[in-house]
Order: sequence, then C-alpha cells, then structure tokens
Amino acid sequence: MADIIQLLPEYLANQIAAGEVVQRPASAVKELLENAVDAGATQIQLIVKDAGKQLVQVVDNGAGMSATDARMSLERHATSKIRTTDDLFRIRTLGFRGEALASIAAVAQVELRTKPRDQETGTLLLIEGSQITSQQPVACPDGTSISVKNLFFNVPARRNFLKSNAVEMRHILDEFQHIALANPQITFSLFQNDLEVFNLPAGKLGQRIVSLLGNGYKEQLAACEEVTPFITVRGFIGKPESAKKSRGDQFFFVNNRFIRSAYLNHAVLTAYEGLLPKDTYPFYVLFLDLDPKSIDINVHPTKTEIKFEDEKTVYAIVRAAVKQSLGLHNMAPSLDFEGDVNFAAIQPLRLTGDQKSSFDPGSFRPDALASAASQAAQPAPREPRSGSSTGSNRSSEGYERQVPPRPTEQAKRELEEFYKSLSQLNVPDVEREATAIGVPVPSASALTAAQTAAETPEPVAPNPPMAPAAVLPAAVPTVPQLPLRESSASLGGKVLQLHQQYLLVPVKSGLMLIDQAAARERILFEQYAQELERETGTSQTLLFPRTVTFSPQDFAVLREVEDVLRALGFRFSDFGKNTIAVEGIPADVPARDEKELLESLIEQFRNSAGPVKLERREQMARALARRVATTAATARLSDTEMTALVDRLFACQVPGYTPDGRRTLVMLEMNQLQAFFTR
Repeated sequence: MADIIQLLPEYLANQIAAGEVVQRPASAVKELLENAVDAGATQIQLIVKDAGKQLVQVVDNGAGMSATDARMSLERHATSKIRTTDDLFRIRTLGFRGEALASIAAVAQVELRTKPRDQETGTLLLIEGSQITSQQPVACPDGTSISVKNLFFNVPARRNFLKSNAVEMRHILDEFQHIALANPQITFSLFQNDLEVFNLPAGKLGQRIVSLLGNGYKEQLAACEEVTPFITVRGFIGKPESAKKSRGDQFFFVNNRFIRSAYLNHAVLTAYEGLLPKDTYPFYVLFLDLDPKSIDINVHPTKTEIKFEDEKTVYAIVRAAVKQSLGLHNMAPSLDFEGDVNFAAIQPLRLTGDQKSSFDPGSFRPDALASAASQAAQPAPREPRSGSSTGSNRSSEGYERQVPPRPTEQAKRELEEFYKSLSQLNVPDVEREATAIGVPVPSASALTAAQTAAETPEPVAPNPPMAPAAVLPAAVPTVPQLPLRESSASLGGKVLQLHQQYLLVPVKSGLMLIDQAAARERILFEQYAQELERETGTSQTLLFPRTVTFSPQDFAVLREVEDVLRALGFRFSDFGKNTIAVEGIPADVPARDEKELLESLIEQFRNSAGPVKLERREQMARALARRVATTAATARLSDTEMTALVDRLFACQVPGYTPDGRRTLVMLEMNQLQAFFTR
C-alpha cells in the first residue's frame, strides 16, 4: 500500500489555521487592536471601509518593530510574549500564540508599516496570501500601521458566507467596544467609510462607559469594588430601574480580557434577586483581577472563554461585591439597627385652633387614641339654643367631659334607621296590589307624612338612605343598581374578564381560559407578518416629528432592519450623526415614547439569535407584536372588545400558541370542573 499521509503546504496550513482565528472582519479587528494594546500604545485609530471587507486598518503609537521582527511577526507561532512553558501560566498580555498576523496574512492582502522609537526609518512590508512580495525602508511615525485589504480574496467560499455590511459592522463595533472599555487610559477613534463614529479621549472608566454607551447611563452607574487576597472586583453596575429586556450591556473582564461566562452572570443576577422587574436584565461592567496561575485562558480559539481554578470562590465574591454595592447605594433593602422596625411613631391628629391635642402631656389619657377616633366619628354638634349657658363651656371643657359613646353605638342606631327605611320599600308594592283589587289605599307621600307626624324623635335624623319614592317607576333610573344586579346581568354575557389579564369563555365542553396578552401577541404577529409579506403596513403620522439618537451599535442595527421597519409602518429620515427624525409609526401602536419603542425593537432583534435562525422579517414581526401586546397587557376591556379579541384569536392560523411557543389558552373540561367539587 502506498503512503498517503503527507505534510500540508505552508500556505494551505495557514488557510486552515485562519479558519479558526479569522471568521469575519471583526476577528481581524480584535487581533489587531489587541496587538496595539500589547505594544503599549496610548493612541489607537481604527479605520474601516465596506464593513471591513475592503479595508481594516489599525494605527497605533506603540513600541513598533525592527525590520527583522516585522518579518518574524508574520510567521506562525512566532511571538514575543512567551519563552517557556511556565510563561503560559503567567500571561498578562492579550495575545500570546503568535498566530493572528500569520492567519490574517494567509487570507488577505496586508500592508505593514512599523518603526521603533529609537530608529530613524521604518519598514514597509507587503504580503499577499502568506507571501512577502515587498520589503523596503520607509519614513513613517513611531508605532505600527497594519492595513488588511480584500479579506478572503483567495477564499471565495468564505467571502460568500459573510453577512450584510450592517451585520458585519455591528460585530466590528462590539469588538471595538470591548477593547475600549477594558482600556480607558488609551485614546481610541473609529472611522467608517471616512466618517468618524467614535472619538474617545483617555479618561476614567465611568467616562468611557458614558462615551461608548450613551448619556443615558450617566445617572445609572453605581460603583462596585471588593478587594480580597484572592481576587479583586471593581467596576460599575446599573440601578435596578435601568434594567432592560435584553442582555445587551453586560461585560466581564478578567485581567483586562473580555470574557463570556454564564456562571458569573448567574452570580450577578442572584445579587439582584427581588429587585428587577420580570424578564429584565441589569447592566454591569465588572473587572476581575486575579493571579494568572489560577485561570486557564488557552481553552478557546478566540480566548473569550476561560477556566477558573476555584469557580465557587469567584462566584461568591462577585455575588457579594454586587450585593454590597446595591446596599451602599440604597438600591437594596437594608436593616436599620437604630430603630424598631415593628413600630412607627404615631403622628398627632391635626386639630382646629380651639381644640386641645389629646397627646399633650398635660391631658394625656391611656385611651387617647380611642378617644380621638371616637371624636372623629362623632357628628357635628348642633347650634346651641338661645339663652343656653352651656354653649360656651363645651369648647373649653370638651376634654373634661365623659368620653362620648363609642362609634359602634352610633353605627347601631344608623343601621336600625337603615333597616327601617328598607322596610318602607314594600309600601309601593302593597299599594299597587291593593289598588289592583279595588281597595282604596292612601298615597305613599300621605303615609309618610302621617308617620312623620306621629313620631317625635329628639334629634333631627338625617334623610333615610333610600326614600320610598325611589322605587316609583319615574325615579328608577336615578337609583344606583345593587352590585348583585350588575353581576347577575354580566353573567349572561359570553366572555368575562378576570383581573384584567384573563378571559373566561364558556364553551360546550367546559370553560376556556385565555391569556389576554398572549392572545393579542398572536393576533398582532399574524397581522404584521401579512403586512410585511404584502408591504402594506399602515402608518399614523405624528403631529411633530421626534428626533431619536442611538448608540453607534444600535444605529448599525437600525440600518440593517430599515426596510422591515418601513414595511411595518415606521416613517423616519436621517437627522444627523446616529440620529433620525421619526415622522410616523404603525397605526395600531400607541404614540408614547418612540425612542423607547425603537430601542426595545432593536434590542429584541439583536438578541433574538437562538438555535433556529429566523428570517429577518419574522424576527421583527415577533419583536413588534410582543412589544405592543405587552403595553396593553392589563387593559380593561369592554364586552365588545373581549368578544372581538376571542373572535380574532380563533381566526388566526395557530390560535393556541404565541410565535415563540407559549400557550394562549387553556381548556377546562366539564369532568375537570366537576372533579374540583367531588365529595
């Protein structure tokens, strides 16, 4: 048998290695920015054209390289970061494998200009497909400038798999954001198609967060810091009220390297337990500094996942640090050991000027609170009769008299009068029956007058709550109906609303319980899907256009879904840098906060990536349907609206489930209902 195993050519091996390191333009951006940071640069400039497909250029003022180092940097496994095996466990730099530049040069046309600070001239290298085509001295500033042109020019299949410019630019912005957040002491700038996107001066971490993520975070940052012999946690967390519906702005850095860790994210969420609204996620930028020997960063090609030697200790310290920060900034409940948490001081009642406070030390009685309550329930005193000598003494000796009767006695008298007036309700019925058989009966008004003349009560009683004349046919509309009548009348309807969240629908086989918000979400989703398919979305024009400013990342997503938003009924135009003027919104969307609406749609769209990749139009239809349905989740519906909601739900293609698979209705069969009451 002939030998079949052979060593691959260097150019082919480099292309295979590039498949792991360089997946898209953002991968090249990440590697080049990390190299600039490791070179000790204080100013880094990123220039991008055509979302990185045409050009990715990084210019820094770092240490630079000699001519020999410049050539060696393009070889595989050539690095200045490590020398021995022990160095792998003391890594503080971002790059250390020596694969990045070699992998990039294998699939792109690279131009490298570099000059050390102690040399007069620099070096220019031109590389194409791992082959150095030119090397010559050149005049250039201190530092390094690397231009990556025509990425994947020699691998057409890889280039065809790249996404749209908006998607690729979004990934570039994410990588730029990670490096800029981790190094606030460095000045960063980003240019896209000759337009400045970011210009971030060196400063503190809080200033860098606001510059990158927007001014909305200025009032929502809470410092977080915890120092232990094992690990140091520092950074900022967001206030609970600033939590969003998506996990967008959550950043972990371990030894200044951005990582993704579901385990540590759970620690932060546990610290926020009980403080966040349902289905919301907090903002945080946390830096973890610990001994490099206790972590392993060489477990992932992109080095975004690491392993901790003692995960449980890291988890506990991160959770405690966030919990402490929430308490220090009065965002979490804390215990006050100075006072009694069971009793609050009783505030004195506000009395008139001629009254004496019952809580005055001179007139204190053990039953002062009950006395004040009795006086509050006592009816206003009548005007004293002329010639009475006790009128002037009542105000001065009011607190020396015996405590008036308890409110229960007065309530008893009023209850008796109420029942007495209720007994008079039968008089018109007796009159009607007696008249029908020909027996003369006095009128109700005469009967009432006679009864009033016969009785001589000492106090003038107030009018009875329900006068006999209230039951006469002419006065029926003026009398409010009893709740029992309203309930019995409403029970005859087809649909009932429960707690403004659920609809109860009697059916032949039992009872149907419908989730009001979920049903509305299913209805709106199918409506939006049809409008997107026909591109016939209706729009309501705003009286005054409203300007909305986005972060560069959100603005890139907006460009990506602009056609879909317009098909749904949104109308907007450019109004400056990262700003649009909203002129119209979909017809069935309440006109409230257009900025919050668009931001929530963008966040849901950006974070809707799951195991199943959805078409862009369906993603946006889902996001808008959920958003609109949530705003009216607890609305009170009339009988007509409830009936229409049920009818529209069953007119849908899939009435039983929301677009993401949640149930919209539950059926309770008759045998299930009977089982509840089986003795």
